[in-house]
Amino acid sequence: MSSSFDIPTLDNLGVDPTVLDGLSPTPEATKWLTAFRTNIHDRATGLITSTFHEFGFWKDILALTWNFRTIRGSSTIKQLLDARLALTGLTVLSLAEDSFRAPTLLKPTTDVVFLRLCFEFETNYGRGTAVVFLVPTPKTQWKAWSILTRLGSLKDYPEKVGPLRNSAMDLEWEGRRLRELNFADGNPTVLIIGAGHAGLGIAARLKYMSISTLVIDRHARIGDSWRTRYKSLCLHDTGIIICLISSKFPSTWPMYCPASKLADWLEFYATALELNVWLSTRVVSATWNEEQMSWCILIYRNGGVRKMTVKYLVFATGFGGGFPKMPDIEGKDTYDGTVLHSSQYISPVEFTGKKVAVVGAGNSAHDIAMDLYRSNADVTMIQRSSTCIISLEALIRSLGERYNEHFPLDFADILGSAMPWLSFRVLLKGPTLHTASTIDKDLFSGLENVGFRTNLGIDGAGPLSLIFARGGGFYIDTGACREIINGNIKIKSGSSIRRFVSHGLELEDGTQQECDAVIFATGFGELRNSIREICGPDVASKVGPIWGLDDEGEQQGLWRKTGQPHLWIGMGNLGRCRFHSLHLALQIKALEEGLITGDDIYVQ
Repeated sequence: MSSSFDIPTLDNLGVDPTVLDGLSPTPEATKWLTAFRTNIHDRATGLITSTFHEFGFWKDILALTWNFRTIRGSSTIKQLLDARLALTGLTVLSLAEDSFRAPTLLKPTTDVVFLRLCFEFETNYGRGTAVVFLVPTPKTQWKAWSILTRLGSLKDYPEKVGPLRNSAMDLEWEGRRLRELNFADGNPTVLIIGAGHAGLGIAARLKYMSISTLVIDRHARIGDSWRTRYKSLCLHDTGIIICLISSKFPSTWPMYCPASKLADWLEFYATALELNVWLSTRVVSATWNEEQMSWCILIYRNGGVRKMTVKYLVFATGFGGGFPKMPDIEGKDTYDGTVLHSSQYISPVEFTGKKVAVVGAGNSAHDIAMDLYRSNADVTMIQRSSTCIISLEALIRSLGERYNEHFPLDFADILGSAMPWLSFRVLLKGPTLHTASTIDKDLFSGLENVGFRTNLGIDGAGPLSLIFARGGGFYIDTGACREIINGNIKIKSGSSIRRFVSHGLELEDGTQQECDAVIFATGFGELRNSIREICGPDVASKVGPIWGLDDEGEQQGLWRKTGQPHLWIGMGNLGRCRFHSLHLALQIKALEEGLITGDDIYVQ
């Protein structure tokens, strides 16, 4: 398949754009869905694939595969349907025609046209929403370029929210709650390591599905993973994007939330939702019992060790499992100044009037450099390689169409995962380049003039490409770029550190950087280090890669089956955790109720 066909331009499709003039989306969507529904009902897999473009995609989240898969090409899609259609009982219910999901014509670029439609479906086990992107053909027949089928609930085990929540008066709530919190009557079914936004979101989903869950965290308070970071930290995503499940922020909530304020909200969230959280607690070891399909856990808490057996283990310990990535550089013992990792940096107060080198050029490096500059430190940022830059204004504009006060949050999240990555990354190139040459033009030219090196992301696809691939390597500008351009934050670009010297750093180009302190904003290690520490090397090696994209464009190791049975990993920003926490919980619930086994996960 030609790489140029990762996105279907009208020229590639052989379509004259004038034939689309005056098109009415709903009749065309209805015509396509009628044929698709009939073929699905008849289990006519060959006819189903005839409704697809030959290079089209079927993207599935749990509905057909109990996995996160993106299958490409009509012949491969037929293999998927031959194996799973009858087994899962996929049935098309109805075209969605509300104001947000009704069929609509989209023109993301001048030479790309999609007709987007949504429909409800059900399987033998649950219900969900599908999003389809149709493309025209020379004969004015529309065919599917991609379809997303996403399972949203289990029919016999719905989440106990809204009208299904507990409606009885609980006259003994306080005592019951205390016993539940301490697991006085038995062990939990699921143990989650990490009480940050990922762990709490997963716990909430499992609670709504009546799965007994314990969350543990080594910190003294819920939210300390945010509260103990540098005091000036604010989230770069808006309050609309970062809200948790079942807990929208008040309308007075600031658009950009301070980290310590979010920490307090997480603490409130866990209490209000009655999540079972043990603090100042750590797992000593977790041993997998293959015969019993369970984990033997030793937990250190309150000065003693408690042994428990759980069926499922979830790691929600954040990027790198909290293990800072600190480069091993020659001569550190000869250096007279202070050396910190960004995770150890709290406040600029002790650096006022001092010379500080910040190593790195991503979000944390810029935030810390800006913090230091505001406190009258003499700051130099050491940029080893180019950085993808986007202004906060440009980012909010790009997300504002979906994430705003009026658009349904659940549907916004679905749309964010609806397009296969191979196509989406191509679509991102045009807007990324346009932003860099318009809204952010002065930003880029100013940075270039002072020697700061920039890029437009992997293949020119912007910061999202770096988030999916590496989880870093970009900066959402909240003001530091202007200070770099003005010379208030100095830049040393294109040279790595050779060694420490007594008064600072010697770089590979032979120059020396005098400094009283060096702060390494060099990210975190691999999450498998955390798994290795708790579960041992054999389990860590079975888990497989974590983060990055596989050959289908799906994130590796997150929110779905890993190479180790009954071990799951939840990680990402608040929006991704809100969306995918449901999918992780659905998998555990389906396993727990016997709806599926590990063999039911489609891996072909």
